[in-house]
Amino acid sequence: MKAQTLPRKIERIHSLDSLRAIMMLLGLVIHSAISYAVLDYSSSWPLKATNSTHLSNDVILIFIHFFRMPLFFLVAGFFGAMLFYERGVQKMVKNRVSRIIYPLIVFLFILTPLINAAFTYSQRVFEGDENAFETVLSLLSSISMYIPDKTFHLWFLYYLVMITGVSVLLALLMKKIPQISGKISQGFEWVFERPILRILVFASCSSLIYLFMGASKVDTSFSLIPDINTFAFYFFFYIVGWVLFKSKHLLGSFTRFDWACMISGIFVFFGIFLMNKLMDETARMFASALLVWLLIFGITGLFIRYGSKHSALMRYISDASYWVYLAHLMFTAVLPGAIAEWPLHPTLKFLFVMTVTLMICFASYHLFVRTTFIGQFLNGRKYSRRFSDIKQAEKAPTSNPVLNN
Repeated sequence: MKAQTLPRKIERIHSLDSLRAIMMLLGLVIHSAISYAVLDYSSSWPLKATNSTHLSNDVILIFIHFFRMPLFFLVAGFFGAMLFYERGVQKMVKNRVSRIIYPLIVFLFILTPLINAAFTYSQRVFEGDENAFETVLSLLSSISMYIPDKTFHLWFLYYLVMITGVSVLLALLMKKIPQISGKISQGFEWVFERPILRILVFASCSSLIYLFMGASKVDTSFSLIPDINTFAFYFFFYIVGWVLFKSKHLLGSFTRFDWACMISGIFVFFGIFLMNKLMDETARMFASALLVWLLIFGITGLFIRYGSKHSALMRYISDASYWVYLAHLMFTAVLPGAIAEWPLHPTLKFLFVMTVTLMICFASYHLFVRTTFIGQFLNGRKYSRRFSDIKQAEKAPTSNPVLNN
């Protein structure tokens, strides 16, 4: 059956808009589960609820980790290209500065003491400190608690700035050599129209990046010093998304074999998870690359298949996702310490932390962000709190509302 196509001029792509939002919100799931995971994640998450861990939490967070940020950067590349080609380089740069650089700087300074305090509190509780709260209060008098020395969960904004800058320079170069740019687009489309071939080609490219890194996974870098492996890994997905925008009429082809890709990806994931110690690093590299692209094509296809129509609820979630992601980390860090003595199964604790964090973040968005200057700062405009207004706004004529995101 011939793949569905989309019009050349795009107003708002609800499926990709929702996909980007859900990928951001899945970070909250990971950060809620990781304190109750069995494996050691101390390099990226120092908290572990002693005697309250379960392997199911590892399965959840590792599975999400495989596809979440690759998919986010791919969609970011798509929307980045949309800004570049529909608004021009100057307006794109202005948009990225106001939507990425300013929030990164402002929230890094605002959140640093709160996140430091949250982690310190739970860490002290897990270590048996009966005066953990008082310990945190005493530490807040130290200037070091307020000075950012790492990016925390804002690392993706940090790398998005660098990746966007390099991509814009490459795009300006390609404009000067349209013949080469045209050949790249033709080759991309030829591969993309063949579902099995595109999985093999993109997985092979990711395998080469894994070989370049010398590892079958990329560790999240929170350092203020850019990490070449982190940059290279996510730059590839961003560029794929960028080139995809120039062939946006192929978006409908994601729905071809989307369920097959999703199911195959789940089987490959459990194969890697269960046989990890039996595989050498090279085998893990190729298996990981295959898994990433199976899940990318599967999940994106399912979003396009089932999420292409306007939904007031999903539009609200998309609008809220930026704030929810920015605000969530301190709660997922402090709540495990607050409930450390509760006699609950580790997975129930994970679900409690996730649910309470979601409720706090969405409530704060609704009450203090959506209609205020904070919402305008993050999303470019203020929004009404009423769902009926979301529906009316969707019906109203507009130029390219997706570019405001």
